[in-house]
Amino acid sequence: MKLDEPYTVTYDGIYAVCDRTNRYVDIIERSTCYGGSAWTMHHYASSPLISDIRSAGNMIRYCCAVGTKELELEASVAAAGIESVKVAADEVEITYAGLEGGGVGATVCRAQSQGVLGYNISESGGGRAAKGTITVPRLERLLIGIDDTDNKEQGATWSLAHNIAANLDHPDTRYISHALVQLFPAPAKTQNCVSTVLEFGCADRSSKQVLLEGIYSALEKYSVSNETGMVVLDDFDASQLKDYSHECRTKILTKQYALETARSNNVEIMMSGNGIIGAIAALPWYARPNESVKIE
Repeated sequence: MKLDEPYTVTYDGIYAVCDRTNRYVDIIERSTCYGGSAWTMHHYASSPLISDIRSAGNMIRYCCAVGTKELELEASVAAAGIESVKVAADEVEITYAGLEGGGVGATVCRAQSQGVLGYNISESGGGRAAKGTITVPRLERLLIGIDDTDNKEQGATWSLAHNIAANLDHPDTRYISHALVQLFPAPAKTQNCVSTVLEFGCADRSSKQVLLEGIYSALEKYSVSNETGMVVLDDFDASQLKDYSHECRTKILTKQYALETARSNNVEIMMSGNGIIGAIAALPWYARPNESVKIE
């Protein structure tokens, strides 16, 4: 056996999704070693800049405020964290710090990961404290809700949506997450009454437009339903739609009510079949696939 980098575990991707004001950033890491990431989540929770940490599958998500807060590292208690997040034009700089093995994660593990544009790291390993800064592209969140692409004979919205999204994954349009959202069983349902939300991180307005055109074109080609709904929310946060989603998950709603909700919440309707009812309800469930599948 020959290990080229015996102490380095890289990530399949590190993304920084920002709000429009550059006050908040979701740092999203695709882990290749969940055990290491579980340790990281536990210790990073002590970082003052981090307000929330979530994991789903191999994806770890740190919700951060932009700024700098020096860490008070303590072995076995708070041995690593995120010390600084800075946004400049179309890039984001993230500074990690850690002790011993946590320092290895803060430096070479992140620096050599996919999606990193540049880095500045200190020596790490052994009993040393270490610090590393990486630069990644600045992205903005784009959410796409989809429902009713199938009929009683063929099709499945969740799988079609995923395959389309995976095909459109690109450095400027990163496919970040996919969630199935359980809705109230309506009479018009095919079987399970589930809609889908896709989350992308996009570099700019042009890349968003190209992405949406690609999804729309693919749905037109592969949907086997005349009632397909495709809706879009171009925003960092979708919490304003939680009440509507709760209603859609607990009772039957009308298409007119869905249209009114879309208009009052800046939701763009790209395909206007009855599927918009469930498609809008899916939007606030991005990044929460383990919760969204449950019946309310």
